[in-house]
Amino acid sequence: MATQNTNLSSFIWSVADLLRGDYRQSEYGKVILPFTVLRRLDCVLQATKVEVLAEKALREKAGLNPEPFLLRKSGQFFYNTSPLDLKKLMGDQDHIGENLRAYMQAFSPAVRDIFESFEFHTQIDKLAKSGLLYMVTEKFATIDLHPDVVSNAEMGTVFEELIRKFAELSNETAGEHFTPREVIRLMVNLLFIEDDAALTKPGVVRSLYDPTAGTGGMLSVAGEHLASLNPDARLVMYGQELNPESYAICKADMLIKGQDIANIIFGNTLSADGLNGKVFDYSLSNPPFGVEWKKIEKEIRKEAETMGFNGRFGPGLPRVSDGSLLFLLHLVAKMRPAVDGGSRFGIVLNGSPLFTGGAGSGESEIRRYMLESDLVEAIIALPTDMFYNTGISTYVWIVSNRKPAARKGKVQLIDASSFWQKMRKSLGSKRKELSAEHIDDITRLFGDFKEVSRQVDGSPVPISRIFANDAFGYHTITVERPERDEAGQVVLGLKGKGKGKPVADTSLRDTENVPLSDDIAAYFKREVLPHAPDAWIDTEKTKVGYEIPFNRHFYVFKPPRALTEIDAELKGVTDRILNMINGLTA
Repeated sequence: MATQNTNLSSFIWSVADLLRGDYRQSEYGKVILPFTVLRRLDCVLQATKVEVLAEKALREKAGLNPEPFLLRKSGQFFYNTSPLDLKKLMGDQDHIGENLRAYMQAFSPAVRDIFESFEFHTQIDKLAKSGLLYMVTEKFATIDLHPDVVSNAEMGTVFEELIRKFAELSNETAGEHFTPREVIRLMVNLLFIEDDAALTKPGVVRSLYDPTAGTGGMLSVAGEHLASLNPDARLVMYGQELNPESYAICKADMLIKGQDIANIIFGNTLSADGLNGKVFDYSLSNPPFGVEWKKIEKEIRKEAETMGFNGRFGPGLPRVSDGSLLFLLHLVAKMRPAVDGGSRFGIVLNGSPLFTGGAGSGESEIRRYMLESDLVEAIIALPTDMFYNTGISTYVWIVSNRKPAARKGKVQLIDASSFWQKMRKSLGSKRKELSAEHIDDITRLFGDFKEVSRQVDGSPVPISRIFANDAFGYHTITVERPERDEAGQVVLGLKGKGKGKPVADTSLRDTENVPLSDDIAAYFKREVLPHAPDAWIDTEKTKVGYEIPFNRHFYVFKPPRALTEIDAELKGVTDRILNMINGLTA
């Protein structure tokens, strides 16, 4: 199977030799991917072609909409009503362009949409202009991609390999629509680990959703993983994608793997949820990091204000410059309710959703909702330089509304930032990768749900820590001090609520964060009054906040080196410099 896949993808890849010169390397995918899809569909429909055409004539004669009958006859989620196929197209070299268009137009609407999103008509024009259209079409017409020769799984593997190659050739867009495979494998492991027993039952069907589907990588890897656990299990995949070419690739990939492509939606997930009202067993997402949402602000604010908790954004809205937490809330809204079996999801976020925004801010309110609702199972810090388009620190959040008993009321933090190996060849900003051993190690740490430290340079370093949800909460109290007159006397209020009470000096106003587990009065007496005996708390201004200071919980103090050691090192450096100067002046 592996050899066949390799031969097949290298054969398809050889089309690139024809394109060289007329196309830039980064544009090869615009031709090769849609042609690969076209030939696959051509082969899949070959056996039922005659029956489908006869059925069309029969139903149209009876004045009926033929579509449901044609789908039944083709035995697929799609059909084609043209008497042409790629082999027949070869017989009329002079009219190859118009015949190819006519053939494509005869596909069912969902498939036409794939070729339109690929802007395949533009490529047909360009190939025709370059005198390459017939040669490229002929090359694909000779590949046998019939399901008896190449199974759905094998075809999916080949298609993914091509997607990966094109993503690598066009580094500038790779990161935007492409998540490293090993990161997806880790997330899928963490997603399924607690359900292994349920997923191995015969005939199990589960739904999986990706709101930022890209080229469909997360859906594909999850499908492969479940198939390896249980070949009889079925994962029904749903997704939405904003970039037209990525959407086309994702839809084509799903089609090749036998999924119903009506479940893959085009558009902006946040402003126009294409699967409104639907809930899922599992979700996976790698939304764009730190993306601003100014363009869709009106729609988001309207939903938040008019629908509140009946919509997706009830808990709060983050600042307009970073919409990461909107994707988190969107996925929470897509969880199957706990009473119906519940749901789990994994999402990759950068560091800012962990701590940006003080008490009362949108970000803090969203964290508060997530933790007080006991939805966060674990947060795993990944190494830097893991993604194609950024070198920053990233974190995988695992969120569930059906936590096992041991995890209830708790959050596990895993610092996997040191789990990496150097890549043989960098791809954009990606210089590091997780090995299979690293993925197993992180999966085990998560599955065991224990506090773990490891020896590094002879000292124990924490790797896994477990906290109560409220450990991340705090009260922000406003500490006031009295205004004083020139004689140093406290100024008292003359009217209203403040009559006879000390007037607050705004220049001396301060705030303190008091852990939720701490009694505010006791904290104030212990931490504030010894330094400011005249201070008081303005209780009306007290707010609850939540933050997850990840790095602080894994900080290990390293004592400074002895002064004698530093002195000796400085003396060595000074002596070397003096020798160099002497050498220059000699």
